[in-house]
Amino acid sequence: MKIAIEGCMHGDLDNVYKTIQHHEQIHNTKVDLLLCCGDFQAVRNEKDMDSLNVPRKYREMKSFWKYYSGQEVAPIPTIFIGGNHEASNYLWELYYGGWAATNVYFLGYAGVVKFGNLRIGGLSGIYNERHYRSGHFERPPYNESTIRSVYHVREYDVQKLMQLEEPLDIFLSHDWPFGITDYGDSESLMRQKPYFRQEIEERTLGSKPAALLLEKLKPRYWFSAHLHCKFAAAVQHGNDGTVTKFLALDKCQPGKKFLQIIEIESEPGPFEVLYDEEWLSITRKFNSIFPLTRRYANFSAAGMDIQESREWVRKKLEERQFKSFEFARTVPTYNPSQRNFDPIPEIPQNPQTLSLLELLGLPYILDSSPVTGERTNIQASLAPSDLPMYDSEEIPIDDIDEIEEMEKAKADDPTRDET
Repeated sequence: MKIAIEGCMHGDLDNVYKTIQHHEQIHNTKVDLLLCCGDFQAVRNEKDMDSLNVPRKYREMKSFWKYYSGQEVAPIPTIFIGGNHEASNYLWELYYGGWAATNVYFLGYAGVVKFGNLRIGGLSGIYNERHYRSGHFERPPYNESTIRSVYHVREYDVQKLMQLEEPLDIFLSHDWPFGITDYGDSESLMRQKPYFRQEIEERTLGSKPAALLLEKLKPRYWFSAHLHCKFAAAVQHGNDGTVTKFLALDKCQPGKKFLQIIEIESEPGPFEVLYDEEWLSITRKFNSIFPLTRRYANFSAAGMDIQESREWVRKKLEERQFKSFEFARTVPTYNPSQRNFDPIPEIPQNPQTLSLLELLGLPYILDSSPVTGERTNIQASLAPSDLPMYDSEEIPIDDIDEIEEMEKAKADDPTRDET
């Protein structure tokens, strides 16, 4: 199976697909799957821009809306995770995973699926210690605080992934696992990105939860993005253990190393995205402690034995042959020739999410109050004055676009006062 891996998409689906198709024509080959490591920016319309945490100069519709509307269809099955520049309102609709557009699958805030006989897992967002143990308290419409915290990785999602026992072939994360630079050419990386040196030397670069997952899951491949550069590493687990091949890639721009195509041995197709039995069993078991306020989850209440849940899930999945539910639009699509001012529900109940929860015998709780955890028909996001205003991020390297702009300005004018 030939798999294309892409770094930060930033909404440039057209350009990524054209690049892959160009490769296919030149090499007379066929790519079976595209994996995207975050900052996908699944922006469907003008309203979604309100949930996209990027500087205003970067706020563009880009091309995802065409795939959401059906004007374009992804020519290659695509699986992606979320990063720190996303239409977070849409990804919350698909918290458990689902089709963001025809042939474009979101793995969820955390998730595992099968594609052919390959098992692919992923964790959306970036690590920030301040919010790691919090519940998912953010709801659209977001304020200046929650639009930044909504994409911070939570312990709840990491603990679900830590329950996995069966081998993973591929894992996706947006930020890099902590310590990964120890296993590659870090000197070359620091020459390429000098402002990484302090982070690497002070051992503050990367995600600690991702490092825990790397140590526990030991996938054959791990792909990341976020820091806008290409970096490879090989992590051997124990003296004689298996090896995880790590690769980080850049963002989709001319001259950037944003795409890599690899070949993995697999059974012959046809290939399609299928639900993973073990993952859905974990999801069903852990949903009873889903933390929907600032309070962290009580993991002792979930119980770690998922065997009973697994047998229940297996029967359900066999009935529908493990196939995921079909894509469904929930909001009006952007129209370049006509602004849409129709009211859009802040938290639409996505039919895919409803169907999946019904399959698993679980209630729909994504519209619960971020204060009480109880379901509410009133949009309960707190006003900016009701919440403490946090620093934009606690980890030093976060918005790499802004850091790169500062470094470029400094190089163009060495006398420039950085303050």
